[in-house]
Amino acid sequence: MSRASSTKRRVVVTGIGCLTSIGNGAEVFWQAIRREKSGVGFITMFDRTKFACQVAAEIADFDPKAWFPPHRLKRIDRYAQFSLAVSEQALADAGVKTIEGETTYRTGVSFGTALGGIAGAETQHARFLEKGVDAIPAALALQVFGGSAHANIAIHHGLRGYSTTNSNSCASGTVAVGEAFRAIRDGYADRMIAGAAEAPLSPLTFGAFDTIKAMTKETAAPETACRPFDRTRSGFVMGEGGAALILEEREAALARGARIYAEVLGYALNNDAYHMTSSLPDGAAAVAAMREALAEAGLKPGQIDYINAHASGTQMNDAHEAGALRQVFGGNGHRPAVSGTKGFYGHPLGATGAIEAALTALALHHQYVPPTLNCTDPEETEGFDLVRLHGRERPLRYALSNSFGFGGINSCLILGRAGE
Repeated sequence: MSRASSTKRRVVVTGIGCLTSIGNGAEVFWQAIRREKSGVGFITMFDRTKFACQVAAEIADFDPKAWFPPHRLKRIDRYAQFSLAVSEQALADAGVKTIEGETTYRTGVSFGTALGGIAGAETQHARFLEKGVDAIPAALALQVFGGSAHANIAIHHGLRGYSTTNSNSCASGTVAVGEAFRAIRDGYADRMIAGAAEAPLSPLTFGAFDTIKAMTKETAAPETACRPFDRTRSGFVMGEGGAALILEEREAALARGARIYAEVLGYALNNDAYHMTSSLPDGAAAVAAMREALAEAGLKPGQIDYINAHASGTQMNDAHEAGALRQVFGGNGHRPAVSGTKGFYGHPLGATGAIEAALTALALHHQYVPPTLNCTDPEETEGFDLVRLHGRERPLRYALSNSFGFGGINSCLILGRAGE
């Protein structure tokens, strides 16, 4: 099938790769979630003393030399390294070893990032200022652009199908998965590697967010610095990392005996059209996005059992999201379980939506609601069941994952338990 089909096809998640401050690989990541320990700590990658924010969610157990030979490392930014690594993990997890023949045109890549290779470019700019034009790396132009992620993945695996990278700020990962879902649903692809990555931890990039006072100033206990929905929350914690999901047409996945984590049922994307950094106070656009995703999935609000909230840990964002959740899910006698999971792995900007899509699929697969770490004094949570401090075993059929980004971007995914 080379063109869009008039029949909407079903799309499932068959593989997951994940790289965050709490784990390298989907299973390690999930076990860290179950241990309920934060991966946030003091910054070690550069001199933090210049900044009001002192903490971040750094990845300590990623060795690029274990993934790439020296000649390739010279050409691949850390952001693209993350992208390739999680894609490899996801393909292996899905049991896909090689992609050959005509299927190379039916397999594509949909990735996202907020900043692409900007942090790596910052390092090279400092070198340029010190040593001049001759110090510019020959591969720099290939490293800094956001599309280097999906391009490197496609080249590495010989994938000639539908491929794209989006840059929709902190919603990028969710958009990447949603667009991959549409590509398969509408017949433009049979399998997609969907995900996002971010490597933003460098002084200038970090300082840009520090300057606008978006990040926490907590220093007493780094592991508790990210406190979604807590009355004392003081800002987000920047992180790095990425995630990839293998999406496949359901019948083809079943035919090859693939394990299915979850089914992708709905997706929505819109804009507040209000402000570059402030969300719409009445939450109207976020409400519309959630309702549109539900409508596409053919579900009513009362059927959603779990919500992975964007919950960045800022005063404004959490309050506005809570209000939007009440508008959509309140008043029908059903209280969905809600958690904000950035207390585990910080906020890796554009990668976050992919990480949380993977986490939501794992929650459905394992029938477990992850906790909201560090939320000891909750507020703004009337109308839903905020799962705090400790996770909870619970029957889950349908789940929502929210991502909201700078520029007023709202994106939502609806996932269903495999076999529903």
